[in-house]
Amino acid sequence: MIAINEKGYYGDFGGAYIPEMLHPNVEELRQHYVQIMQEDSFQKEFQQLLKDYVGRPSPLYLAKSLSEHYQTTIYLKREDLNHTGAHKINNTIGQILMAKRLGKTRIIAETGAGQHGVATATVCALMGIQCIVYMGAVDIERQAPNVSRMRMLGAEVRPAVSGSQTLKDATNEAIRDWINNPVDTHYIIGSVVGPHPYPDMVARFQSVISEEMKWQLEEHTGKANPDMIVACVGGGSNAAGAFYHYLNEKDVRLVAVEAAGLGINSGESAATSVLGTEGVIHGSRTLLMQTSDGQIVEPYSISAGLDYPGIGPLHAHLIKSGRAEAVSITDDDALEAAFFLSRKEGIIPALETAHAFSALDKISFQRDDVIVICLSGRGDKDLNTYIKHLDRFSGIGKIS
Repeated sequence: MIAINEKGYYGDFGGAYIPEMLHPNVEELRQHYVQIMQEDSFQKEFQQLLKDYVGRPSPLYLAKSLSEHYQTTIYLKREDLNHTGAHKINNTIGQILMAKRLGKTRIIAETGAGQHGVATATVCALMGIQCIVYMGAVDIERQAPNVSRMRMLGAEVRPAVSGSQTLKDATNEAIRDWINNPVDTHYIIGSVVGPHPYPDMVARFQSVISEEMKWQLEEHTGKANPDMIVACVGGGSNAAGAFYHYLNEKDVRLVAVEAAGLGINSGESAATSVLGTEGVIHGSRTLLMQTSDGQIVEPYSISAGLDYPGIGPLHAHLIKSGRAEAVSITDDDALEAAFFLSRKEGIIPALETAHAFSALDKISFQRDDVIVICLSGRGDKDLNTYIKHLDRFSGIGKIS
């Protein structure tokens, strides 16, 4: 059975590898998160906000044109239709309610593609709590619309200018802030990464995705289990949410799709499952891209949300144990998939999500299979990137 143990491990991966100064913060959360989440008052408020503020349940959409093209049955779990445009809001709603119950008055967060930053800024505005978002300087430039959204919502966006100036470095800065402000501050981590209990807590908040999928599939197909679930993985929160209620359903194939950048062996990649080895990053033991002496190898992806040198410990365990299949997708393949989906189904996906759609060209399936793809975010934030490639992909998916 796949589950986290009392020390915060999924198999060999997880735990809490933290500096002494962070121990009180993490321990406070560890001791209280399950109890708080199970309180009737918490669940009532959480579920009400998911329904009336986020707009859940998100639809499970039968993609007829895509299904016809691939000669199978493909459903899209439409997390892009949530308030703020991605799955990230599920977690930030839960964590802001957690922070309030722990008496915190200041929120910090890290963001790559900007969707988690926007979702954090949104819930802080909703609850009237100070919000500071750390974001790599490179990501601030390539995700300018989301930066403007965060600022409009009242958040302070602080650039991370070290290293590759992307998600890894934003996370480093957020951790430094938390060390310096341990009493009044809660760190809303945006993915299933970090020290225990974050991977488990974030997965629980995101599990609403697969919880809904079960009854929606029952309505659509007469059975609760699909044959396959496909989701993109950077840290991996949308995948964790989509997989969660199927982790121990051995008949359901789990496909985790990561970014190969310019090619797995190009030196410009974020294909952690292939290039990674066991080590510690941002507070947990997992698979990460590192040198022989343990220095982080800078990742690369056209997608800011997948531009991370590790993966969450749950996904590391799923891949190492063989429970999940890992697929690596290049920038060009992801771009092609994004234009194809846009012109086949009228849905412009986030660049992160486009990687998941491209995996359909890399994996095997049967004609009578039911496949669910977690459409984790919409592509508004990536239009500047897509515009640069419009001429290259002008013929993709055109109907003659």
